[in-house]
Amino acid sequence: MTVGKMRGVNAMGTLGWTTVRCRICGRLLDLSGQRPGSRRFEPVYMCPKCAKTLDAYFCAADARSLKYRCPFCGSELVLATPVITE
Repeated sequence: MTVGKMRGVNAMGTLGWTTVRCRICGRLLDLSGQRPGSRRFEPVYMCPKCAKTLDAYFCAADARSLKYRCPFCGSELVLATPVITE
């Protein structure tokens, strides 16, 4: 099977590969930083220790309310989305 013939959720570029949920409020976040058709950049924060085991991703509002600290381990949150400057 070639990559060009893949369809549906297995196809490359589908939003399922880059979408995560905020651990506090449950909001859908896009790790690419910008949703298709959107004009604004939405940052996604993650805990470097808990991201793989607990899926510790946070939206900007919840990261600010947590004072940029992970509620599970106490380490500092880092920016998971790529910073694009033009």
